Amino acid sequence: MKGMLMGLLAGLIVALALGFAAYVRFAPSDPARWHVDPSGFYAWDHGGGWGEVIARMDGAILRLPAQEGGLERLDAIAMATPRSTRLAGSVAEGRITWVIRSALWGFPDYITAQQTEDGIYIDSRLRFGKSDLGVNAKRLQLWLEQL
Repeated sequence: MKGMLMGLLAGLIVALALGFAAYVRFAPSDPARWHVDPSGFYAWDHGGGWGEVIARMDGAILRLPAQEGGLERLDAIAMATPRSTRLAGSVAEGRITWVIRSALWGFPDYITAQQTEDGIYIDSRLRFGKSDLGVNAKRLQLWLEQL
């Protein structure tokens, strides 16, 4: 009897883990929620300058000086990143949001870049949890080096 209960409990735990994994990987991404102007994150004094990745608990931000073709080059770098898809926007529109998923679980990170007259503003953030463990800051730093 005890062995059967342990087996049922183990089966329940596996089913819950698989259900969570399926939800994380297949939950729809609403562009209205994620494809938003990232420049608002620079309204407060964050202490960072142009071209400096600023890490947050849930992601990272980056502000680049205006440069001809900058958003187009950034789009090429983003789309060359493994497990990357474009959620919304385009270079012509001046704002793009990409979804990049982690390799094992498929956790989505949302990265939005917007070209303005004074520069390119980028916000990279997680969807699930409270901390990305620095993943978004590292990704933006790699992209910055490739630019």
